[in-house]
Amino acid sequence: MKNNHEIDYKIYGEEMQCVEIELDPQETVIAESGSFMFMDEGIEMATVFGDGSGRAEGFFGKIMDAGKRLLTGESLFITTFTNITPAQKQRATFAAPYAGKIIALDLHQLNGKVICQKDAFLCAAKGVQIGIEFQRKLGTGLFGGEGFIMQKLEGDGLAFVHAGGYILERELQVGETLRVDTGCIVAFTHRIDYDIQFIKGINNMVVGCEGLFFAVLRGPGKVWLQSLPVSRLASRILQYGTAKGKEEGSILGGLGRVLDGD
Repeated sequence: MKNNHEIDYKIYGEEMQCVEIELDPQETVIAESGSFMFMDEGIEMATVFGDGSGRAEGFFGKIMDAGKRLLTGESLFITTFTNITPAQKQRATFAAPYAGKIIALDLHQLNGKVICQKDAFLCAAKGVQIGIEFQRKLGTGLFGGEGFIMQKLEGDGLAFVHAGGYILERELQVGETLRVDTGCIVAFTHRIDYDIQFIKGINNMVVGCEGLFFAVLRGPGKVWLQSLPVSRLASRILQYGTAKGKEEGSILGGLGRVLDGD
């Protein structure tokens, strides 16, 4: 018997996705602040302290849960959505924050635990615990794009995470290794060994544009990768937003800016 609420869902869209959660009477879904899109009339929304799993006992237990969320860069509070009707299904819909895909993770089938990047969590069935996962190796914390602290999702219900661009799922066998840009990691199952490796070669150090380190993921387990990390997207937007126009210094310099609307 599962301890978490058993919710149904449907994912809509291609590049800008949203997930519709169907709740039976008294079922609850928890969601990250800012992900809510719309809901049926029979759903009651509440903001709670901590991760919303309901497992923390007493005031200090809730303080610990809230502190863990703060360490992963999230809010101290989480929002719950409960179907309060006596005998009717109700729906709540949550949207992805930027272009990409929503991944449904059945924690029951993934041995109860998935580790993901700090800002990946979108929503989950009530009972799923959102905690922190400390990376044990010093190099991972010093040089890894994810740092020492990542999120962990624990339980036996459904959880939803979001990632940028296209999502690639890989199943690594025992001892099989995958070397990945640290920002491209979305999530991986708890048996995956995660480490940071130095990129060798003087050319890579001097003129390479990919950074000096990449993540090494070693099986067995499942890995989810994203083609467009939000950090990469933000840096490219910033680059174009602050760069001088290509036509500057040419005969069409001023005219080009006028035509562009600047």
